[in-house]
Amino acid sequence: MTGTRVLLLALGASLIAGSASAAPLCDKLGFAGLLAKCNRGEEVHLTLASGKPVYDGAGPVMLQSGAYYKLIITADGSAELALTGSSFFRAIWMNEIVINDVEIRPMAVDSIEFDDEGTAELSFIAIKPGTHELRIPGSKGEDQRVVFQIQ
Repeated sequence: MTGTRVLLLALGASLIAGSASAAPLCDKLGFAGLLAKCNRGEEVHLTLASGKPVYDGAGPVMLQSGAYYKLIITADGSAELALTGSSFFRAIWMNEIVINDVEIRPMAVDSIEFDDEGTAELSFIAIKPGTHELRIPGSKGEDQRVVFQIQ
């Protein structure tokens, strides 16, 4: 059995078991399943810019396990910057990454680096409850990271 099938079967089993924290955002998923339009959470916008916070919001970004999200990362080109976070990337099922209208369907991601200005859109389903972060590698400041809380 492929890893994706095992993951989707495990997620389905947790939904059947009635775990409130693993419920999708809607109960009429239809043919699209967890990718259904009614199961989409708010987009999360991050910025990579020299001397600016990665995330403008307050507190952690709250995500619902079993829900579909888009993470939009925009770099202004002021510095060569990356975001890394193996814990976060292992806690989600990545649908695709879109860069310049090129769709990439990765098996795994550890980090994303911008050498110049641009935008990357990551679409994913939050899976593993817990606290996870994306951080600019080598940085120590609180503004140089974003914390995700998957419920």
